[in-house]
Formats: sequence, C-alpha cells, structure tokens
Amino acid sequence: MSLGRVGLVAVLALPALGAAVLAVLPHRIDRAARITGTAFAAAAFVLSVLLALGGDDNWFGYRPRTAGGPGVRPWHELDLTWVPGLDLRFHLGVDGVSYPLVVLTALLTLLCCAYTAWRVPAPGRGRTLVALLLVVEVGIVGTFLALDLVLFFLFFEVVLLPMYAIIAIWGGEDRQHAARKFALYTLFGSVLLLVGVFTVVTAAGTADLVDLTGGGELSRGTQLAAFSLLAIAFAVKSPLWPLHSWLPDAHTQAPTVGSVILAGVLLKMGTYGLIRVAVGVAPEGARWAAPVLGTLAVAAIIVGSLVCLAQSELKRLIAYSSVGHMGFVLLGVATLTATGIQAALIGNIAHGVITGLLFFLAGAIKDRAHTGALAELGGLRESTPRLAGLLGFAAIASLGLPGLAGFWGEAFAVVAAWRVGGPFWTTLAVLAALGGALTAAYLLRLLRRVTHGPATPAVLTLTPGLAGAELAAWGPLVLLALAIGLAPTLVLGYAEVPVEALLEAIR
Repeated sequence: MSLGRVGLVAVLALPALGAAVLAVLPHRIDRAARITGTAFAAAAFVLSVLLALGGDDNWFGYRPRTAGGPGVRPWHELDLTWVPGLDLRFHLGVDGVSYPLVVLTALLTLLCCAYTAWRVPAPGRGRTLVALLLVVEVGIVGTFLALDLVLFFLFFEVVLLPMYAIIAIWGGEDRQHAARKFALYTLFGSVLLLVGVFTVVTAAGTADLVDLTGGGELSRGTQLAAFSLLAIAFAVKSPLWPLHSWLPDAHTQAPTVGSVILAGVLLKMGTYGLIRVAVGVAPEGARWAAPVLGTLAVAAIIVGSLVCLAQSELKRLIAYSSVGHMGFVLLGVATLTATGIQAALIGNIAHGVITGLLFFLAGAIKDRAHTGALAELGGLRESTPRLAGLLGFAAIASLGLPGLAGFWGEAFAVVAAWRVGGPFWTTLAVLAALGGALTAAYLLRLLRRVTHGPATPAVLTLTPGLAGAELAAWGPLVLLALAIGLAPTLVLGYAEVPVEALLEAIR
C-alpha cells in the first residue's frame, strides 16, 4: 500500500483509535486522558496536511492524476471490496475540493481538544468530551473522503449521536431542547439523503462517485428526483433558509467547543455534499433547480442579516450570521460556474476559520461575564482590551474586509451571479450585495454594543489577561484568517483543476 493510501486510512483511524483509548482510561486520570486525546488529534492533523504531498505516483509533488473516469482522479485513492454481495466498496480519495476541508476539520478538532485539555467545562468529564470530539472528526473527515455513496451516507450519519451528546450534556440551561431539535432536523435530512442515495444507486447500478460524476446513465427524471432529495437533505445541514431554525438553538446552548465544530466544519458537510454529490451526480437536476437554490440562498443572506440586526444575545447573533454567510456559499454553488464554485469553496474555509474564532471568543466572554446579553457586555475594551481587540479583528474579518479571509467568498459569489447575466441573476447579485452591506451593519453594531462605551457591571470585574490555552487555540485561526485573505491561492490553488474537471463532466 502506498504512502498516500496509508495516509487516507490513518487520518480516519487515529481519531477513532484515540476515542477508543479514552473510553477505556479510568476517570481518575481525566487530565492525562484529555492530553492523550489531544495528542491523537495532533497526529491526525499532521497527517491531514501531508495528504497534499502529491499523487500516489509522485509523493513529493502536487500533480493530480488524470487517468480514467470523468474529470481528474483523486491525488490519493483507496478502493477496497467492502460488501461483495451488494457491490459496496470502501472507496476513499482526496483532491483539491476535499483537501482544505479535511485539514480544517483536523485543525479545529485539535484546537478544541487542546482547549478542553486545559479548560474543562465539567470536572471529571473532559475525557468523554474529547473522545466525542474525536468521533465527530471521524464522521466529518470520512464524509469529505468518501467516494462511495453508501460510505458517504454512513460517515454523514456518524456525526449525529456524538454531537447530540455534546449539546445535551455540556450545553446551557435549555440544552435538552436544543439537542432534540438538532436531532429531529438532522434525522429528517438523513431520511431524504437515504432515499436520494437509494434512488441513484438503484437507477445507476453503482455507488461509485467517480463513475457517477456527470450523471452517468441516469435519466433526466431520475436526476430531477435525486437532486431534489439530496439538495433538501444537504440544505438542512448547511443550513439553508427556511430549514435553518435548529442552528441558533444548537449554537446558543452548545459548549464553546461544540459551537466551534458546528460552525467550523459540520455545516460544511452540507455544502460539500451539494457540490460533490448533488451537483456532480445529478447535473440536469442542478441546472433545473438552480434558480430556486439561488433565490433561497439570497433569502438566507437577507433574512439572516436582518435577524442579526435585531439580536440581543452574543452567541445567537453569531449563529444567525452563519445562515447569511452560508447563503453566499450556496449562491456560488447555484451559479454552476467555476467562479461561483470556487467562491463557495473558499467561502466554506473562510467561514470555518472566522466563525470558529468568533465562537471561541464568545465562549470566553460568556465564561468571564456569565452572560451573553449584549446590553450587559458594553465597554469590554476598558477591562479586557486584548479580548476586545481579537473580537474586533474577527468581526471585521467576518464582514468581508478586503485583505482578510471573509472577502473572497462573498465578493466572488456576487460576481459569479452577476456574470451569469439576465434580469434574474443580476437581481440576485444586487440583493446579495445589499445583504453584504447588512452584514457589515450588524457586525459593527455588535462591536459598538460589546467593546465600546462605558463598561457595564458584568464587564468591570473581568480580569484583563488571556490564558495560554486560549491564545494557543485562537492564534492559528487569527493567522489563517490573515493568510487566506492575503493569499487566497492557499485554498483556490488546490481546487482549480478539480473544479474545472467537475464542470466539464456536468456540461
């Protein structure tokens, strides 16, 4: 087995092994168990980065293979017989579309595990929380690596139970309601995803995503039905308005690390699935539904921004901001153009980095002030200027300031819609641009309410310093937000070839 194939297996096996080790360690060594879990997450992150070191035939150079199949084959590919009687295969692969998401998932899991290792949300239970984070990593990374539809579905579902437990056990006062709502919406999407996968596999006679890209032998009617089922399933996870209402409750009640994983990478399972599976497998359905998807995406941008302008709770405001930001991602996908899909891919990564940072900061503020009410958090820069400065940086990055990561995805999603042309798409582009202005308005309002003005009683008692564990968790995200903003090729350079191949296959 080549080094690339070993890497594909190891990036899944290490967090799974780490979770298993933590499950058998005794409670009395909880701190050591948390550090052990963090070590497994660190090893998985290093391996995820090394996946970029070329194809199986050229380990030390970036050179995607182009032999066979529609478009570009993955850099590394593992294809083993899994269930011979049902012709199911354990088929994994990584390319420029999935690679940045795999690395982001591994990075955020590492940061969350490290944060938990030094700042325990519930004494004696940090070991279990780290183990659950590692299981979530297995499900999310597996979703990004799966090249078999049935395997994709199974990894997609692995995330449900551990994320439910993270919210229900370590969440806020209303955590049980939020966890149930998350589970119900997710199960609804899972049923539609299962039916969509069944429709495709039975009609095409194969579950191989490489062979299915471009529609394969699927009839137009089958593609329309399959895309409808798959798109709604992925819209729930993204989430797309009006299927978004589980997200604010889940974010508000989840512990800090739960919110970071939810916003940072779990939502990306939906947008990635829309690009890789729904558009790739049912391109005729995608073209047919593109106007509807574009309309809902712009509605998400406008509605999410307007709700944020009325929000009075910190984490809930950031949660609703994700609805708007993911609307830009989905608008890019709806254009079915190279510019739009590239905008969606970099928008995914930028949102994961910036909103992950915002939730880390929001959690730190709530832990210190014991409230998330904006009216009770004024004057943060007077007592904790470093924390206020980091919040200002994250908010400005989130509103899409040029030079920071948030700019590229939102700006070029609008450009892509404008370039499609015609009254309909031009109108969507204008409305999306208006939504971008509203995004700036609510984030500047957030800073005015929280960091400026006289310090409130809840803020006056805060200690000015930042813990080393906090700086270690936040620092990489600050650097990434700046690096991606200045050098978007860090993401787009990997994705250019596979995106062109995808578009060629679905024409």
